[in-house]
Order: sequence, then structure tokens, then C-alpha cells
Amino acid sequence: MKILYDHQIFTLQKFGGISRYFAELLKANPDARLSLCRSDNVYLRDELAQRYNLLLNTGGGNNLMTLVRALLKADFGVSHPTYYVRYFLAHLRDKSSVRALLKADFDVFHPTYYDPYFLAYLHKPFVLTIHDMIHEKFPAYFNQNDKTGFNKKNLALKSSKIIAISASTKNDILALYPEIAAEKITVVYHGASMKPAPLDVNVEKENYLLFTGNRDGYKNFSTFAQAVAPLLLRYGLRLICTGRPFDSPELALLSELAIADRTVCRFAAEEELADLYAKAVAFIFPSLYEGFGIPILEAFAAGCPAILSNTSSLPEVGGDAAAYFDPYNVEEMRKAIESVITSPSLQKELVVKGRTRLSNFSWEKCAKKTAAVYAGAV
Repeated sequence: MKILYDHQIFTLQKFGGISRYFAELLKANPDARLSLCRSDNVYLRDELAQRYNLLLNTGGGNNLMTLVRALLKADFGVSHPTYYVRYFLAHLRDKSSVRALLKADFDVFHPTYYDPYFLAYLHKPFVLTIHDMIHEKFPAYFNQNDKTGFNKKNLALKSSKIIAISASTKNDILALYPEIAAEKITVVYHGASMKPAPLDVNVEKENYLLFTGNRDGYKNFSTFAQAVAPLLLRYGLRLICTGRPFDSPELALLSELAIADRTVCRFAAEEELADLYAKAVAFIFPSLYEGFGIPILEAFAAGCPAILSNTSSLPEVGGDAAAYFDPYNVEEMRKAIESVITSPSLQKELVVKGRTRLSNFSWEKCAKKTAAVYAGAV
């Protein structure tokens, strides 16, 4: 079956869970179409770049991004212009997707994000993946002019089928969009791209805790820092974070908590990230809300004990292979982390259970269930 995917998420993200998901679906379907000619997304390299003749990090695309970024910063004082540049480029690249839609050489369309630009040109079924309901449940964390929630609902109502990436997300969709019938939504779990490390290999742990990904808003980094600070000092631990560099408020918080000299931030490519998981005493995921939580599977694959929020989809993914805490409660979070880092036997138990739990999730299973949804949409 020929599925057409558009450019949206590959323009909006250089890396991230949503673009990784769609890259895995593309890999699984040799008959897939992709309306994209240029991208700097890390998951579109090698195999997919050759298949679709993609231009990566070369020529006018990067020059255009640099120019628009400079204009935004100089003329409008935008402090983080790359975000807005990507949206600008996304609108420019809608034209290539429209041409592919009008050509109609596909059976089902699967947009990679929530921009409804395609509705006027599409005359075939489309399937929408809803990754979470964060904009609807936590609107205070988003700009009031952000149309993501509005666009998502519009597409959800008009789609032929909906994929929810967890039962938790499906329940949120049904609660927030009561017009949608439960039968229209299929739960399809994500997989883990990180290759599982052999459990019989004794990896020497280093004296640090690991926090990965974004730290903004609902990711709950500030509360986590308050919870973990006494533990870093008490047990001589370090904290390693991955992602963008710390901003000024974060640096001020770490300094106030007296852990600035114990905390570092790294941009980690996939191979380095696997090593960071493997050598960490524990991975902590204090997010207030997640639609799924790929980092949990990454921790399981690397043999890293996982300590998670007890909210949204995280217990659904982690099962009995993780320790849990209330992400709003600093003391409870601290106690849960301390109970793991001071117990080698509990760490070993969580690692073994994590590997068993990991077997429930794979990109192969995801692609197979997704193909069934496409078939049902025709």
C-alpha cells in the first residue's frame, strides 16, 4: 500500500520523538512516499536520504534559515529564532506537499503534524497520529496564539482513522474530544531504536544520575532539581542532562541549590546517549505528562534503572520495571530516587524487569499495527 507522508515534522524538528517515529514508519514501508526534498533531520540520513534523494545540510536551505534567523533576531528581538524559522520554512515547503497531493500517487495520506494546509487538496483518506494532548491539558505552558490544539482537533474530526500512541492518550482524546467515537482510534505503541545491550556484560556504573531531553514547562526540571539537589550532595553524585545548554534561569537555580558544579549538560548523539544511559546509576523522568515516553525504552535497552512520574502514559509504558513518584511532590520524588540509588539489589531488579518489559515494544510491531490502520482507512 502506498502511503504519502509530508514534510511537516522533518522541517520542524532536527531530532525528537515524533520525527523518529515517522522515520521508522518510512523505513518499514518501501512503497512509502515522502514530499520532502531538503532536511536537516538526523533520522533522515543514510538509508532514507538515499531512497528519497534528500539534500541534507547543504545549499540554499541552510542559507535561507541563517538569513531569516538573523532578521528575526535583529529586527524583532526574538530570543530563540530557530523555532520561528522552522515554522516559516514549513509553510514554504507546503507547496511541495501540495504537488504530491494533487498527483495522487498514493492510497492513504499520513500528515506528520497538525497543520491543516492539505485539506483543500486531498481527495483520499488520511490517518492522523495524535501524540499527546499536552496543549489541551496544560495550555499555560504554550503561547496563547499557538494553534496546535485547534488544528489537531480539526484534523481529528476530519480524519478517516486516528492513531493514539498509548491508551492514556486515547483516553485523553475521548475525554477532550467527545465528538469522536472510540472505534475511530487505535492504540499503536512506539518502539525503541536503541539496540539492547547484553545483560551479561558488566558495565561499570559511574557516579551520576541522568536526565534527558527538553526541560521546559511540563518537563518539570525545576521541581526535579529541587528534589535531587540534596542527594547529589549527600552521596557525591553528579547530574548529567542532555539537550540544549542551560539557560540563565536554570543556571541560577542550580547555583541557588549549590549543585552548579555537579551538573553538566551535553548534546549527545545516539551512540553517546546509549553510553550515558548504560553508565548512569539511574535515569529519572519527572515529566508531568507524556503521550508515550521513548526515553523509558531507551533506559530499558541500555540496562539503566528507571525512576518515573506516576502520571499519564508513563506507568503504562514502564509497568513493573520502574520506580514511581508523584511529580508534584518534591519529597516523594526525592525518596523514590534515594530508594533506588542506595539499593544495588533494586537497581539490578529494575534492569532485569526493564529488559523483559522492552520486549513488548518494537518498531516492527508499530509498523505492522499501523499498516492495519491504513488498510482500515481505505
